[in-house]
Amino acid sequence: MTIRLRLAVEIDLPAVGRLHHRSRAAAYAHLVDPSSFAARGPDMLVAYWVERHRWEQDTHRMTLAVDGDELIGFSYIGPSETDGAAELYAIHLDPSRVGSGVGRLLMVDALANLPAYGEPRAVLWVLEGNTVARRFYEKGGWVEDGVRRADELNDQPVTHLRYSHPL
Repeated sequence: MTIRLRLAVEIDLPAVGRLHHRSRAAAYAHLVDPSSFAARGPDMLVAYWVERHRWEQDTHRMTLAVDGDELIGFSYIGPSETDGAAELYAIHLDPSRVGSGVGRLLMVDALANLPAYGEPRAVLWVLEGNTVARRFYEKGGWVEDGVRRADELNDQPVTHLRYSHPL
């Protein structure tokens, strides 16, 4: 396994959307009705990333983890709505790569690039019930800071917890 990190370009976005769909379906199946992911197939996330990239390509950074020509993960960082913070919006992996160290590479890379946004800390949001992700971020030095928000995932109620990391 030879993992390489590189910046995403527009042609990568369909693969990003498909990977994002697989990642969410695997990671969140115990938190919401698993059939809700089938109802919202990968094409929805492909369209989401194509549109989001169009509006945020100058202010946000998507880093891909690739093994040869295979996309195996990505991270997404940018400015935050949280005052005094930049944000790690996402780290998603192909489900077969969870626990392989690829997520750690993406997190280290994100933490190295977040200071470019000129803020003293970074924040991220994680689903309260996603204990695997919470442990992953805590091992990386992120700390739950007590802020919660009610949200929806596939039209089902969930709670997000905010984590912070000094930059």
